[in-house]
Amino acid sequence: MESVARLVRDERTDFAAFLRTLTPEQWNARTLCPEWSVREVVAHVVDYDALRFRDLLGKAVRGGLRLDRMNALSAGRRPDRTPDELISRIEEHLDPHGLTSVFGGRVGLLDSLVHQQDIRRPLGLPREVPPERLRHALAFARHARLIKADKRSRGLRLIATDLGWSAGSGLELRGPGEAILMAITGRATALGELSGPGAAILASRMDG
Repeated sequence: MESVARLVRDERTDFAAFLRTLTPEQWNARTLCPEWSVREVVAHVVDYDALRFRDLLGKAVRGGLRLDRMNALSAGRRPDRTPDELISRIEEHLDPHGLTSVFGGRVGLLDSLVHQQDIRRPLGLPREVPPERLRHALAFARHARLIKADKRSRGLRLIATDLGWSAGSGLELRGPGEAILMAITGRATALGELSGPGAAILASRMDG
């Protein structure tokens, strides 16, 4: 089994390579993150990677302890950065540090993987996420309190039909691992790819 650090590095390498294929129009396109363009999502990834714990505390206070407001503060920083600047920042820091290094780099893996899908899905540019990365991201996400994935997946048995992976207990929620990950992290667009009695429960939790 590969180390989480190696998985993060590989995911970020793939993310940067993907971003280099995008056109100027695609950089300005909407993503699954409400009100954010591709450029703003990438800026968010870059800024959170450099965030220190004391910076996070200050951001939490300014954002009223609400994640959406905290993210908005990051999205507004240095809006003039070019795609090349943002991509270069990722390429120069493939190994997570600061906030994204928490839990052995699992925060960085989840952040990079989900945000790449936030960009790819609306652009109609799917990929097959490497299974080992997806398993680690799923296992970590179902306990992630800050993004409320723990509340969305509570009381559900998550079954990734393409990975041979399952976790939790309760009503079954079945589907591709990537769709499960996107749904429990709050992306309602993935709900249509899921089945089982747990799907309706998860759908009811999308606003919470």
